[in-house]
Amino acid sequence: MLNTLRPALNRILVPAGQALARTPLTPNAITIIGTVGVSASALALYPDGELFWGSFSCTIFVLLDMLDGALARVKGTSGTFGAFLDSTLDRIADAAIFSGLVFYFVLHGHGTNDRVLLGVTLFCLVAGALVSYAKARAEGLGLRCDVGIAERPERTIIGLTAAGLSGLGVPYVLAIGLWLLAALSAITFGQRVVAVRRAAAAEAAGGGQ
Repeated sequence: MLNTLRPALNRILVPAGQALARTPLTPNAITIIGTVGVSASALALYPDGELFWGSFSCTIFVLLDMLDGALARVKGTSGTFGAFLDSTLDRIADAAIFSGLVFYFVLHGHGTNDRVLLGVTLFCLVAGALVSYAKARAEGLGLRCDVGIAERPERTIIGLTAAGLSGLGVPYVLAIGLWLLAALSAITFGQRVVAVRRAAAAEAAGGGQ
């Protein structure tokens, strides 16, 4: 969904990557810093009830993490390990965000609605991991799986925006955001399963000719 914005983002990221290329920072270092920052922000601030500042801090480090690819392209250091590290640490950052929200509901939740939202948050955590795993497993089998209504950037934006606005006192926005995220994650997982099934069937049919 955000692919249409990629040219505009590149106009920002490329100059930033060129500026960072003049520093000792490496793409892998930026990836690690971004992940540690997101994880620390979410796990420290969300359980304390600081939903706005937690989301604000996470957003800063998410934006920083976007620079690793731009820096790698400028330095000409893109490689297999860098791609592996980036994808793996993305899963850690995602887990930290939703784990922080789980702790928020455990420590500050009151009543049935918050217990339901705790369950929805856990579903978002698991569904997000399944969406990413489906793509990784498909690509490991040599099948393309670049489909889905809500990839990681969209899911991250929805989660952080809902939590941040809730921290500012906007009513019902966290519940709406989490339910929307749960639905979109489930749909995206289903889309990827269907895409892989069709790709596998096409491959089998082609192999039989």
